[in-house]
Amino acid sequence: MDIVCQAKSGMGKTAVFVIATLQQLEPVDGTVSVLCMCHTRELAFQISKEYERFSKYLPQVKVSVFFGGMPIKKDEDTLRTNCPHIVVGTPGRILALTKSGKLKLDKTKFFVLDECDKMIGDADMRHDVQEIVKMTPQEKQVMMFSATLPKDLRVVCKKFMQDPMEVYVDDEAKLTLHGLQQHYVKLKESEKNRKLLELLDALEFNQVVIFVKSVRRCEALHQLLSEQNFPSIAIHRGMQQEERLSRYQAFKDFQKRILVATDLFGRGMDIERVNIVFNYDMPEDSDSYLHRVARAGRFGTKGLAITFVSDGTDAGVLNAVQDRFDVSITELPEKIDVSTYIEGRTN
Repeated sequence: MDIVCQAKSGMGKTAVFVIATLQQLEPVDGTVSVLCMCHTRELAFQISKEYERFSKYLPQVKVSVFFGGMPIKKDEDTLRTNCPHIVVGTPGRILALTKSGKLKLDKTKFFVLDECDKMIGDADMRHDVQEIVKMTPQEKQVMMFSATLPKDLRVVCKKFMQDPMEVYVDDEAKLTLHGLQQHYVKLKESEKNRKLLELLDALEFNQVVIFVKSVRRCEALHQLLSEQNFPSIAIHRGMQQEERLSRYQAFKDFQKRILVATDLFGRGMDIERVNIVFNYDMPEDSDSYLHRVARAGRFGTKGLAITFVSDGTDAGVLNAVQDRFDVSITELPEKIDVSTYIEGRTN
């Protein structure tokens, strides 16, 4: 049965489709049975690692990940010499491999889209997805997942399916992560750096993600933090793909405790030690806000989200978030009880 599913961030949607497809998989040599696509290379990499983790005791199952920014010849060689049963990737690279005839999807049984609203909502990505679907059999199971799934996009998602089971969050207030403390700081643009450094010095944290709105600001803030003895890692679209992946892995491996990132990192990425998220720059809409702050408070754990508000546009987005998700985001108090945002801590 096809399924389109909405559930709050950090609740295990990835595990649902990974386990569901592995459980039904009957590996056939030289045949791609599962195709899973998502909108960013980093998320594709992470999902492929989850498939590898859950198939640890299924030694016959082969998993590969294909995305842009890496040599396509390497992917073509993998498909020719060691064809995987499960392919995870981004639409652009998957489409290129199918058009060249190297990736054959005519026997695919499971078709999964993670963060489907981002993929279906983006015209270029939707076109790629539509072209890829044409290469797959009529009879297959289609699964789509996201935390945010507007009603207009639900209709589009269902066009890819046959009589799907639909699982939606009936009240958007339920998308709020209840273990997450959410606050704002009202300040001028010129005061952001000083306030951020002050908070990093005052707050206790395991790992922190700081979101900014551009590549240039990402690099500048990363440099400032390093100069002020807050060693950080920066990840943004301006980097070579191998560099992005190595930095992502370094942060996941706890080599550094602070990550500065653009919205490239805003969806789906699961770093279990992150317990504070800063919106140094306000996200453009309430969807982006929800996905960003969900990097803290994964799986119902405690976390802290602090958003800098520097003008009327920022305030408008914050009000939209509060109205839509029925959540109260209060001004940051002078002192925060550490037990409210770190698991197992008492004041």
